[in-house]
Amino acid sequence: MTRMETTVLVVGGGATGVGVARDLSLRGIDVTLVERDGLASGTSGRSHGLLHSGARYAEADAVGAEECIRENEILREIAGACIRDTGGLFVQLEGDDPDYFEAKRSACEEIGIPTTSLDADAVRERVDEISAAVERAFEVPDAVIYPSRLVAANAADARDHGASIHPHAPVEDVVVSDGRVTGVEVGGTVDDRIDAEYVVNAAGAWAGELAAMAGLDVSMRPTRGVMVSVEYDGLGPVLNRCRDPDDGDIVVPHESEAVLGTTSVAVEDPDDYPKEEWEVERSVEECAEMLPPVADAPVVRTWWGVRPLYAPDEDERGGRGISRGFFRLDHADDGVENMVSVVGGKLTTYRQMAESTADLVCDRLDVGATCETADRPLPGRDDPAQLDAFVDEFDGQGPTDQDVVGRPS
Repeated sequence: MTRMETTVLVVGGGATGVGVARDLSLRGIDVTLVERDGLASGTSGRSHGLLHSGARYAEADAVGAEECIRENEILREIAGACIRDTGGLFVQLEGDDPDYFEAKRSACEEIGIPTTSLDADAVRERVDEISAAVERAFEVPDAVIYPSRLVAANAADARDHGASIHPHAPVEDVVVSDGRVTGVEVGGTVDDRIDAEYVVNAAGAWAGELAAMAGLDVSMRPTRGVMVSVEYDGLGPVLNRCRDPDDGDIVVPHESEAVLGTTSVAVEDPDDYPKEEWEVERSVEECAEMLPPVADAPVVRTWWGVRPLYAPDEDERGGRGISRGFFRLDHADDGVENMVSVVGGKLTTYRQMAESTADLVCDRLDVGATCETADRPLPGRDDPAQLDAFVDEFDGQGPTDQDVVGRPS
């Protein structure tokens, strides 16, 4: 029987997976990527779409914050119209802890995250409908990501450099023999067994399920979060409530909408979980404490995403509010020498996650080529219509940015 063959098989078509495929293809490696439901159909396309400055994590995890600001700066250079530069404010309201505000601002300065302090009047000049309870804020270089464009542009560059991208090809089984993955059974448009020298598990919240097919234990602890997009025109910066992370503490501006979020509720199954109305109500209520008009703004759409959290890290760190780093799990340590899983992390740091993973793969394959993705612009970055054509090509439209992507200019 003739089977599909590739040097590296990447499983998972979110930002990290396509980032790995792009990175490896630019290094001259033959790559095949498979995804079950269209690119960006998992966590990447169901986020709030924030390009973090690192300020959210500054006082709790300096390393994670440094990663964010570095990747923030790289993406601004390479991603073009995948990014909307809005800036962000960390807002202190009456009753919020002033010591927390000072600690976060000081941590940003120590890390090198640019900040500008604003008094209440200056905040109102930036956001004229901000709460009357605002006391002060500081500005940081947050921005908005359009994840559908970002993922599709990475996939297009990978394809242009020889990668095979299959957006509707679910993995059905992983065959392991003598300590190696010897084949991956794939359905959908592939409907074949793929033989690969190396396998990258970038399945996000579903990484544990894929690993289990190979007899491996990757313990995930996914949590769901709701995003509520409401009609709201003209919000300038991202609004972050400057307090310990909690439900409804961020408002992300789009052109004629504002995305309110989010919650954090543990789920057993990332494919099958309740979507509770209280999450919607609480997110709107809490965000309205910063921006009162959103309390009565018409809801355009609501969606939930599932975070791909790694259970051992969650156990060690103690849950919500701590920066979620990423983990590169080399399964040679577990008896399967040609497979790696990459879990955790944030959309902002997807490129770094991909680089780290690609470095490991190249080391295992004895490939000396180095990463180019930090300096190489994404295709179509200055042409929104071309970016949106990539989204169509790879069936990559998610709810996060559907009000922007593909809309007539």
